[in-house]
Amino acid sequence: MRRLPHVTWLSTFEAAARHGSFAAAADELSLTPAAVSQHIKLLEETLGMKLFKRLPKGVELTDIGQAYAQPVRQSFVDLQTATDGLFQTKKQTTLHVRASISFGVIVLVPRLHEFRALHPEINVVVSTTVWSDRMSDATIDVDIRYGNGDWPERDIWQLRRGHACLICSPHVASTLQEGPSQLKNADIVNIVGSESDWPRMFGELGVKSVVPSAWMSVESSLLALESIAAGHGIAIVDTLFTDSYVKRGDLVVPFEKAVPTSQNFYLVADPDRKTRSAVECFRDWIDAIVK
Repeated sequence: MRRLPHVTWLSTFEAAARHGSFAAAADELSLTPAAVSQHIKLLEETLGMKLFKRLPKGVELTDIGQAYAQPVRQSFVDLQTATDGLFQTKKQTTLHVRASISFGVIVLVPRLHEFRALHPEINVVVSTTVWSDRMSDATIDVDIRYGNGDWPERDIWQLRRGHACLICSPHVASTLQEGPSQLKNADIVNIVGSESDWPRMFGELGVKSVVPSAWMSVESSLLALESIAAGHGIAIVDTLFTDSYVKRGDLVVPFEKAVPTSQNFYLVADPDRKTRSAVECFRDWIDAIVK
């Protein structure tokens, strides 16, 4: 295989051919015009062909020089593209994500390192809220909300169909060994906004008694879980949140029944063109981990 000419000579030739001038090529490459002339001379000697016509004022490509310039230029373009694609650090994009406090603490933050590993070019800033029904903060790009999905934003995607189960400490579960009927005496921890889950759970379990009054009411699943993890009370919580507590052994599911949640989680976005690609990456990832 014939050896290729020195890459420096080819680079000089490409610049001189593009500018139609040795002097302009010298300025671009930080060389002297004499050095450019020498590179071209060495290249022509190696190839055995004249690439430029030397004119009284400037230079002009020969026919063979014109034919050679195009593939040489394309080769440098391809090399630059490959180098940028494989080795250039991608431009950082900051994505502001707001989530309900339960989703943020239990689901999002513990696994956010997975997203960063997949997309190191996207810097995620997380904030939390208890209830959200609008993009009240102009800096928010993505909102993870719990509700019916009937908000004014254009881009709304349901993340999952929620199911909730009974959850309590091992000690409380031991008091329910005689069966679901014991729930009529349970200390219920009620999550505000999810009151309708209790009658449906009683019906699913075949419990005929009226649901007792709440022993405690809290505004988030996170508060409910932390409350009953202290050893008292029983709650109905989305399985999206209970799994980690059960795996650690902090809480147990006393009866293997679940009811559809009254509402569901949605991803709501109002991105500008600079963050739209990052939003799509985040959407694909969060959709996969909550299935």
